[in-house]
Amino acid sequence: MRFLRDKLDEVAPLFEKGGKYERFWPVFDLQSSFLFTSGEVTRTASHVRDSTDMKRLMMTVVVALIPCMLMACWNTGYEAMLAMARGASALDTWQTALWQWLGLSFDFKSSVLCILFGALYWIPVYATVMIAGGIAELIFAVVRSHEINEGFLVTGALLPLTLPPTIPLWMVALGTVFGIVMGKEVFGGVGMNFLNPALTARAFLFFAYPASMSGDAPWLAADFSGLDNFSGATLLSQAASTPGALDQANWWSSFWGSVPGSMGETSAFACLLGALLLALSRVGSFRTMGGVVIGTVLMALTFNLAGSTTNPMFAVPWHWHMVLGGWAFGMAFMATDPVSSAFTDRGKWFYGFGIGVLVVLIRVVNPAYPEGMMLAILFMNMFAPLIDHFVVQANIRRRVARGAA
Repeated sequence: MRFLRDKLDEVAPLFEKGGKYERFWPVFDLQSSFLFTSGEVTRTASHVRDSTDMKRLMMTVVVALIPCMLMACWNTGYEAMLAMARGASALDTWQTALWQWLGLSFDFKSSVLCILFGALYWIPVYATVMIAGGIAELIFAVVRSHEINEGFLVTGALLPLTLPPTIPLWMVALGTVFGIVMGKEVFGGVGMNFLNPALTARAFLFFAYPASMSGDAPWLAADFSGLDNFSGATLLSQAASTPGALDQANWWSSFWGSVPGSMGETSAFACLLGALLLALSRVGSFRTMGGVVIGTVLMALTFNLAGSTTNPMFAVPWHWHMVLGGWAFGMAFMATDPVSSAFTDRGKWFYGFGIGVLVVLIRVVNPAYPEGMMLAILFMNMFAPLIDHFVVQANIRRRVARGAA
């Protein structure tokens, strides 16, 4: 490692300002900072020091996402094999052809086989996001002569978890580039954006290609059409269209994650493990998470009390909202984005509360789009600066009043 460090020091002047390859400094700096601590550190007083830098912060989020990544592989394989065990036919894809060529069985009772088969769908989507997004990040870094930030590692890990397993890879690449460019780079890059890039990409894909992002077919790596004894629809779609659908469903199945849905959003338990790590490490704000919980509970109870004879979503209790769709994933990883969320401590409570209220409002009032979490967070992203502004102004007025007294 010392030899490699010495060699990097020798060629570094060629990439720095005034050097022969100055425009390619972001590329050189990326591979250097990935292996070593940055040399740009403070050495004298007076500075506030913290052991957590941008690299550690972003890597903490990636580590917190590992349970969701494992569940993405397991649940994709499990749901596909379960559907085939009940009479569905496997899709005519290279994943199925490779699996059959290897002579492996579609045994949904084997966790190892479920993870391996699901990985054949998860890994290509993840790789596509990283390649397409990495190229977009690199182009902007070279043009602007700034370094590539580790924040893309988080976006690249978040976006695949919000997608269905059967989405075409060209859509994944297009959505990734849109999210990186329109959700972040047009505002100046990391720290300048007010929208979450991963959610921006998912919103673009949802509205541009709804057939591949909604309905029943996208959620399973198997063809279950024509089956009377098996439904591939998510529980949210069933709850929005069929009165009493949740009465026959198992809440714990939704909590653990053995239900159809986006690859990494089905397991509330995996999301809570990540949320716990983020809260303990203070990378994700417990205030934002708490605000989401409070807003969801109060709004769900309000609709439960109001009741409706035509809309079955009015009767969905708050504890079901928390395990359906992307609620847990959004609460843990999307709402707590340190860039696009509120900055002030009190503002985080209001910001999270607004997300909790809006997600239930969208799910109940607009049953044609029963998910709600993505739009709720994007909507509150736009209001986060305004919330912080009023919180700061209120603090200033209180300090002025205390000084006058």
